Amino acid sequence: MNPTANPCNTEPAQPEPFHDWIARWQRIARRIRVPLGFLTAALYLFELWRRAPRLDAVAWSLALVLPGLWLRAYASGFVKKNRELTVTGPYAHVRNPLYLGSVLIAAGFAVALLSWAVALVLALGFAAIYVPVIASEERFLRATFTGFDDYCRQVPRLIPRLTAASQPNEPIPSGSFSLSLYIRHREYNASIGAILLYLSLLLLRPVLAVFVDLPR
Repeated sequence: MNPTANPCNTEPAQPEPFHDWIARWQRIARRIRVPLGFLTAALYLFELWRRAPRLDAVAWSLALVLPGLWLRAYASGFVKKNRELTVTGPYAHVRNPLYLGSVLIAAGFAVALLSWAVALVLALGFAAIYVPVIASEERFLRATFTGFDDYCRQVPRLIPRLTAASQPNEPIPSGSFSLSLYIRHREYNASIGAILLYLSLLLLRPVLAVFVDLPR
C-alpha cells in the first residue's frame, strides 16, 4: 500500500473560480429577492404609518426620481439585448444606465420618506441583487463581443462620464432612440410604478386615518 495515497481517493480542494462565485451569488440573490421586496414594502408602509411624509421632501425627491425614470426610458430605447454591444446614447456615458436609473429612483423615494432605514434596505438590496447581475452580464458580454474590453476601458460602470466615449477599434453601431424598443422592453411600467408610489405617499395616510388612529 502506498503510504502517501489519499485514503479517501479525493483531490485536494481547489480555490473556486471567480465566475463560480458569481453564479453562487446569483443563486442566493434569486432566493432573497422576493423576501427583500416584501421587507422593503413592509418598511415603506411602516414609515408611512409612523409619520406623514413632508411635502417638501416629496417635492425634492422628484429631482432624483424624474431623472431616473428618464434615464431608464432613454436607455431602453437603445439596448438590443444579446444582439449587439450597445455603445450609443446613454451607453456612451455609462455601461449600466438602466441600473443607474433604478438607483436614482430608489434614492428619490428614500428622500421622499426621509427614512435612513428605507435607504439602508434599498442600498443592501442593490448590493445583494444588482452586483451579481452586473458581474454576470459583463461576463456574458465579454465572451460574446470582442470590443467589450475596449468599451469598459472608456466607459465607467455606474458613475457616468460627462462626454460620450468613442470606440476607435470597433465600428460603432448607428442608432438612435427607438420607441418600439421602449415599448418592447415595457419600460413604461417603471413610470406607472412611480406614479402609484407617489399616490400612496400623498393619499394612503388620509385614507387609513378614516379607519384607524395614526401617529402624528
